[in-house]
Parts: sequence; C-alpha cells; structure tokens
Amino acid sequence: MSVLFGLLWPLERFNTVVLAIGKAIAVAALAIMVCLILGQVFFRYVLNDAPNWTEEGARFGMLWMTGLMAPLAYRMGGFVSIDMLERALPRMISAILTLLLLSIAMWVLIIAWDRGLNNHVDTISGRGCSSSLRWPFGFEIGKCGNKFQNQYQYASLWVGVNLLILVNVELIIRQIIKLAGQGDRLKPLSADDFAGAD
Repeated sequence: MSVLFGLLWPLERFNTVVLAIGKAIAVAALAIMVCLILGQVFFRYVLNDAPNWTEEGARFGMLWMTGLMAPLAYRMGGFVSIDMLERALPRMISAILTLLLLSIAMWVLIIAWDRGLNNHVDTISGRGCSSSLRWPFGFEIGKCGNKFQNQYQYASLWVGVNLLILVNVELIIRQIIKLAGQGDRLKPLSADDFAGAD
C-alpha cells in the first residue's frame, strides 16, 4: 500500500499544479475568445466588414480552453454521469464498478492519444497552414511564414488527452486505495485546490 501512496502523492501534486496553470490559461483563452467574437459581431453588423481572422482565432481559443479544462472537470467529477446504479450497489461492488469504468476510460484515452497525435497533429492538415490566422508584427515562424501552422490548434486535443490520462491514472490509484480500505488516508479532491474563476 505504501507503494501506491508513493505513486499517488507526487502525481497528485503534479496534477494539482499543472491543472491550476491550465485553468489560468483556459480562463485567458475564454476571455480572448469572447472578445474576438464580440469584435467580429461589432465589425460585421456596425461597420459591415469583419476581419476574417477573428473566427479562426476564437476557434483556437475554444480548442485550447476545452483541452485544458476537460482534465480539471474530470478530476473534480464535473462531467455528466449517471450514478444511480453505483449508489444502489453495495459499497464494495460499487467501488469495483468504478474501477472497471476508470479502466475502460483509460483504454478510450489511449486510443484518443493515438488519434490526437496521428490523425490531427501529425497529418497533412496538421502540418498545413492556417487560412487567415497570422503571427503578430509580421513574424515568420517555420514553413508557413507569417501564418499559424494548424498543429498549434490541433495540439490542444493531444495535450488535453495527455492531461486526462494523468488524471485517470491518479483516479485509478485512488480507487485501488479505497478498495484496500485506506480511503480515509486520502486527501479529498475539491475545487478549493483551484481557487479562481469557477
């Protein structure tokens, strides 16, 4: 059991720090996304000419916001779940069912990891150039020159899945510890660890 706690505590601390940083970046991405969308609406309906890059910029912010907030929501139990069966079962069977579901989630996440890397980031479209989103001040970076490479957007899925895998490993270890009857030694996961915009 001490081995599991030895694995859990550094992973728990790492996830807490990384997810807190991800939350701050996601909140900034949300704010930028809202400003871009409001700006696009203003320019389109008031001046009858919206900049063409605002839509792609807002999508960029939305993708990264989702990729960085999904692991935090998963860790805090913020995803929609139907837990009637889990609550109706005896405690031990319910805990085994939860462990089984976390294992299935890990299998899905590993498949998503491969798809995120090989079907999005490292593909022809991922290596392609953005149609309208450009680097500020005329900077030229990489093969796309002053345009963004699509990989910067598509990487949000892959980064989010990596963080989800880390969170899932933490939840599996916590569930095994609970099954062993040591759940009272675990620090509860709470949103208080991530003070800020909720």
